[in-house]
Amino acid sequence: MTILKPRGLPDKQNRETHPLLLQRRFSSLENFPASVYHMGAAARSGGAATRPTVERTRGMENTAETAEGGFDVGERLRMVRENHGLSQRGLAVKAGVTHSLISLIEKNKVSPSVASLKKILEAIAYPLTDFFALTLPPVDQIFYRADELTPLSANGVTLLQVGDAKSHSVQVFHEFYEPGADTGETMLAHEAEEGGVVVAGELELTVGNQTRILRRGDAFLFDSRLPHRFRNVGTERCEVVSAVTPPYL
Repeated sequence: MTILKPRGLPDKQNRETHPLLLQRRFSSLENFPASVYHMGAAARSGGAATRPTVERTRGMENTAETAEGGFDVGERLRMVRENHGLSQRGLAVKAGVTHSLISLIEKNKVSPSVASLKKILEAIAYPLTDFFALTLPPVDQIFYRADELTPLSANGVTLLQVGDAKSHSVQVFHEFYEPGADTGETMLAHEAEEGGVVVAGELELTVGNQTRILRRGDAFLFDSRLPHRFRNVGTERCEVVSAVTPPYL
C-alpha cells in the first residue's frame, strides 16, 4: 500500500529544519530562530543552507547571501505583490515598512526575519505557509494557458503578463481597459521601447505632444522615454496585446 505524504511536507531528514513544521513548534513567529529559518528554507528547496546572518536595524532584516539554487524569498514576494496589484511602495505602505526594504528583499540583497516576513504578508492577508509552498514558474516554460498569466491590476486597467519578465529581455502583456480607465494624469516614462495592437474597443494614446485614438487593428510603437499615457475613451472594454523591452514592471 502506498502511503501518501501531505503536500508541502519535507522528507524525514529535513523535518527538523523545515519552516512549515518549525512554525508549529513555536508559539510566536517572533521567537522563530532566524538562523533556522534560513537553513530550513534552503533545505526545503534542496539547496545548501545560507551563511549565518548578521542582524540589522531593529531586527527587521538580516544581511545574507542567497544560496545558489536555494529558497528564493525575493522572487516569491515579488510574485505575491504583483498578484495583489501592488507596487513595491504600495506594499510597503500597507505593511508599515520602508520602500527600500521591500526592494532589497525582492532583489535578495537582504533576507527578512520570519517576524518581518510575517508582518509584510499579513498586510495583504497572505498566509506564511502558502508563501513557503508557492511554486515558481519554470524559466524554460514556452506555452502559457490563459489562467497562467500573471495579473497586474490598478484603476480599471488589467495587465496579464506572460511568464516571468525577470527571466527575459522582453515583457509581453494582454491588456484590458475598462471604459474610462486611465493610466493617470502623471505621464509614464521609463527606459524601454514598447509597441502593441488594439484588439477591441478604443484607446487614446498620448506620446509626447501627440495624441491619437486607436481602434481595432490599429497599432503603436514608440520610445518609452517619451512621456506617455493610455486612456479608454470609448463605452466598451478595450483590449490590447503589447510588448516592452527591456521589462519595466
